[in-house]
Amino acid sequence: MNNRDMTASKYGPVPALRQLFPGTRWEWIYGAAWLLITLAIYSGKARWDKLALFACLVLAAAIGQVGAYSLRWFLPKKAGWVWCWLAQPFLWFGAAATATQAYLYFTTLHQLRALSGIQMFGSALVFVVLVVTIPLLISRRDARVLQMSDLQRAAMQAELKSLQAQVEPHFLYNTLANTRYLARHTPERAVEMLDHLIAYLRTALPDMRTPTSTLGRECELAGHYLALMEIRFGERLSTRIDCPDALRAAQVPPMMLMSLVENAVQHGVEPKPGQVRVSVQAAERDGQLSITVRDDGAGLQQAVPVVGSGVGLRNVRERLQALYDGKAGFELRQATDGATEAVLRLPLQAVPTQAQEARA
Repeated sequence: MNNRDMTASKYGPVPALRQLFPGTRWEWIYGAAWLLITLAIYSGKARWDKLALFACLVLAAAIGQVGAYSLRWFLPKKAGWVWCWLAQPFLWFGAAATATQAYLYFTTLHQLRALSGIQMFGSALVFVVLVVTIPLLISRRDARVLQMSDLQRAAMQAELKSLQAQVEPHFLYNTLANTRYLARHTPERAVEMLDHLIAYLRTALPDMRTPTSTLGRECELAGHYLALMEIRFGERLSTRIDCPDALRAAQVPPMMLMSLVENAVQHGVEPKPGQVRVSVQAAERDGQLSITVRDDGAGLQQAVPVVGSGVGLRNVRERLQALYDGKAGFELRQATDGATEAVLRLPLQAVPTQAQEARA
């Protein structure tokens, strides 16, 4: 199935038509109760004219819904909404005409006071449009909203994969250059750096093919990266990662924590001479997962316009909006002691295990 067929199948009229009939169990119960109450109110023969009108309007709506529901068997799965709208007038007029004939026959047979044929046809036509077409319009609107949301999500995922595929050249070049330097002067440190680089790539590359990751995996990736930076900067840099075991299975977007850690190194450690400390701390606060990346480096005084709106952090904000629709947050702030803190707040949920997915 190509992309066009898949789009029509998922966002086309067939799923919407499937929802029109027969409805849920509670909808049937409410409908039956409504009919019984109406029959009880108009049970007297003196009110049979009103009962006939009501029954024929319900008949018109039922024919319209059954006809619309039956379209899903005749419309191809890849059919768009145009075919559905073209079929609607035939359903309206067919249902209204059938209900009008039934109404005229019943009222004539029992000699009841009745509407004219034109009045009944117009009433039935309006009723069918209200009952059948308006729900389809709502379903069409919902389908467009869902499609736009999925397109936005797909665009964000494509952008993420592009960013993940581009393991930053300057990072690799610097690491390899440092490794070559260490290989000449302190070979044991060069081996250590290569070990961390291999572990970093082994952890990062699989994330390019997965939509979600875990806090434990992302902290492991950040640990390898920071270990490489410690070798590169020497005594200038000290790091710490605090990831509680109870939160290691928490679901997080892949590479998002890495964006914050890289930002702390690039804008906090590199511009400032002397010792800098970078730490990552995860905790549960108010039912959410809170991840704080903190550095006591250059600070925000001169870097707010750059750091706060850079490509990496802008990507974090856009991904959070696309993935969580306002249920997650990101804040870049200055702590009371002058350190820079990047705080990520995510809904707390665990990645299902293979056994749980099999049971589902």
